[in-house]
Amino acid sequence: MPAEVFTLSQLPTVILQLLAGLGLFLFGMNTMSEGLERVAGKQLKSLLGAVTKNRAMQVVLGFIITVLMQSSSATTVMLVGFVNAGVMQLSQAVGIIMGANIGTTLTVLMMSIDLPFEFIFCFMGCVLLFLPAKFKKLKGVVPVIFGVGALFIGMMFMSDAMKPLRNWEVFTNALAAVKNPLVAVLIGAGITALIQSSAASIAILLPLAQLGLIDFQMCMFILFGQNIGTCITAVLACLGTSATSKRVACVHLLFNVIGTVIFVILAIILPMDEWIVALVNKFDAGNIKMQISVTHIIFNLVTTCMLLPFCHVLEKLACILIHDDGVAGEAMKLQHFDQRMLMTPAVAAEQLFNEVQRMGNIARSNFVKAIECFDAWDEDKAAELLRNEEVLDFLNNEITTYLVEVKGMDLSERDTRLVGTLFHVVNDMERVGDHSQNILEAAQLRHNEDIKFSEKAVHELDELSGKVTDQLTLALELFSKQDNRPVVLKQVEDVEEEIDNITEALRQHHVDRLKQHKCSAKNGMIYLDILTNLERIGDHAENIATSVDKVQTEAHHVA
Repeated sequence: MPAEVFTLSQLPTVILQLLAGLGLFLFGMNTMSEGLERVAGKQLKSLLGAVTKNRAMQVVLGFIITVLMQSSSATTVMLVGFVNAGVMQLSQAVGIIMGANIGTTLTVLMMSIDLPFEFIFCFMGCVLLFLPAKFKKLKGVVPVIFGVGALFIGMMFMSDAMKPLRNWEVFTNALAAVKNPLVAVLIGAGITALIQSSAASIAILLPLAQLGLIDFQMCMFILFGQNIGTCITAVLACLGTSATSKRVACVHLLFNVIGTVIFVILAIILPMDEWIVALVNKFDAGNIKMQISVTHIIFNLVTTCMLLPFCHVLEKLACILIHDDGVAGEAMKLQHFDQRMLMTPAVAAEQLFNEVQRMGNIARSNFVKAIECFDAWDEDKAAELLRNEEVLDFLNNEITTYLVEVKGMDLSERDTRLVGTLFHVVNDMERVGDHSQNILEAAQLRHNEDIKFSEKAVHELDELSGKVTDQLTLALELFSKQDNRPVVLKQVEDVEEEIDNITEALRQHHVDRLKQHKCSAKNGMIYLDILTNLERIGDHAENIATSVDKVQTEAHHVA
C-alpha cells in the first residue's frame, strides 16, 4: 500500500500537536521536579550543607541534587545563586557541576524506555485514586508520578506528530542534507538554547531518530551540541551577578565545550557509532533511543573522568576569561540569599533564615554601640551605627519581600511555619535597630550639650542596659542554635521580669529626684527616653525568643 502523501495543509496540525506534546513534556518535567523537591526538601538542604573540598564527593553531591531536581540547568542556576550569595565557593561548585551533568543522564535514560499509553494511563489513575486515601504519608509522591506520566504522554504526542513528516520530501531532504558534524552540533546547541532544556530538545530528537528521519551518527553530533546548548540557562542566570558567580556558568560551558570537542574528534576518526550500536544490541537490539541514551551517559561520564583531575585548571581558566569586577563586597546586600534560590523553596527558606540571623547580629551590634556612645561619645562608632541602621532597613525590606514570595510556594508544613515566624522576627529585629538609633540620638544630645548624670543614675542605666544585653544575647542564641530551648526560654523570661522590675524602680527613683530638685528637666527627658528604649528592646528580644519557641514546638508536633 503506497505511503500517504504529506500536504502543506497538514503542517499547522503537526506543529500544534508537536507544541502540545512539548508543553505537556515540560509540564511533566516541572511537576516531577517540584514533587521531588517537596518530598526531599530536607535532604536537599542537608546535601547542600555537606559540600566538601573532596572532588569525588562534590561529583556525587551534584549527581544526587540533579536527580532530585531533574535538571542539570536548574542545579547550575542554583549554584550561580549560592556563589553569588557567598554561601559557596567557586572551587566547591566545579565538582558539583560535573556531577550534575551525570545526573541528567537518568532523565534521558528514562525517556528511552518504551511504555504503552494504556500502561501509563492506568498506572497514573491508580496512583491518583488510591494512594492518597490509603497512604497519607506518601501523598508527596503523587506529583512525581503524575509528572512522569505527563512526561511520557508528551513524548508520545511529539512522536505521533512527527510521523506524517516521514512522507514530506522537503523535510526528509533537509534532514538528509545534514551530513556535516559541525552543522549537526550547531543545530543541537541552537535548539536546546532556544528551548532552554536539554531534556526537552533530546525528547524531540528521540522520535526523529526512532522514525528513521535522522541516522544515529548524526544523532550523536546533535546530542553533543545539545550539551552545549543547555548552558544558556546558567549564562542567562548569571547576568547582573558578581564575577565569581559568572565563573560558575563559565565552568559549566567549558566542561561541555571541551567534552564536545573531544567527542566530535573521536566520533570522526573512530567508529564510535558502530561500537555503541553493538553494545546496546546486546541487551536491547534495534532501540535507537537507548543508543542515544547510552551515548549521553558515556559523554558525561568520560568527560567527567577526564576533567575531574583538572578542576583547578578549569577554575583558573574561568578566572582568566571572567575578570574581577573590582567591586568589593558591600553590606548593603543579601549575603546568604540569592533570587535564584527561589527555584528550590526549601533551600530558599533556610537561607532567608540565615539572613534573618545576620540581621539579628547587626541589630545587637548596633545596640552595644549605642550604649557605648552614651557612656563615652565616639564619632566612628556613631557613624558605623547609622550605616548599619540603613543596612537593617534594607534587609527588612528585602527579606520581607522574599518571605512573601516563598510563603506562596509549595513548602512543607514545617517550612511554612518557619517562614511565618520569620515575618515576626524580622520586624522585632528591625525595631531593635530603631530603638538603638533613638539611644544614639539621646547620647549625641548628651554629648553636644555636655549633660552630666549622677553616678547613681549612670549606675542604674548600666545595670538596666546590661540586663537588656543579656536578654538580646539569649534571644539571638535561641534563634540561631535552638538548643536547650526550654532552659534558654526560661532564662529569657526571668531576665524580662528583672528588666520590667528594674525599669519600674528606676522610673520611681527619677520621680523622687525630680521632687527633690536633684534632676533638671533636660536630664530627666534624656533619662526617661533611655529607659523607655531599653525596656522596649527587651520586649522585642522576648518576642524573638517566644516566636522561635512557638515554631519549634509546632514543628515538633508536626514531625
